[in-house]
Amino acid sequence: MIQYLAHGSFVPLEWAGVCRIFIAALFGALLGLERSLAGKHAGMRTYALVATGSALFTIVGTISSYEMSFFAGINPVQIASSVVVGIGFIGAGLAAFRGGEHPGELTTAAGVWVSAAIGMACGFGLYLIAFATLVISVAILSLLMHVESAAQKKYGIQNLSQGQ
Repeated sequence: MIQYLAHGSFVPLEWAGVCRIFIAALFGALLGLERSLAGKHAGMRTYALVATGSALFTIVGTISSYEMSFFAGINPVQIASSVVVGIGFIGAGLAAFRGGEHPGELTTAAGVWVSAAIGMACGFGLYLIAFATLVISVAILSLLMHVESAAQKKYGIQNLSQGQ
């Protein structure tokens, strides 16, 4: 593996990251299912997206820290933390200004946050992991809506995430 790193390729680390992102998405979705069944606005998709984005931000920070460790005074984790905070404000604005009437904006805000993580991964040249996160996120947005609706219908819970 050191040979790959010496040539500037992070592909083995990215494949490990893809597995971590998938697991984070799965765990986030399971946690969100419980919230959906409890009748809360933020459900499977919101939780899965936040877990997915968090995993990607962490992985990008870790890999980029190694890559940039050869240059004194450069800390890519500071870049990552600034992006996370900045996008958090955008997401909060989406949720706050339209959240009362439109609970789906929580999922939109989470999607914007994951999009920032994908952009940051691309900025650091981690294209494989960015693409895998894109695929997982699209699956979260499209497939989990049906799973969440079916679970709510089965248990007789009002679908609060309509429009998410």
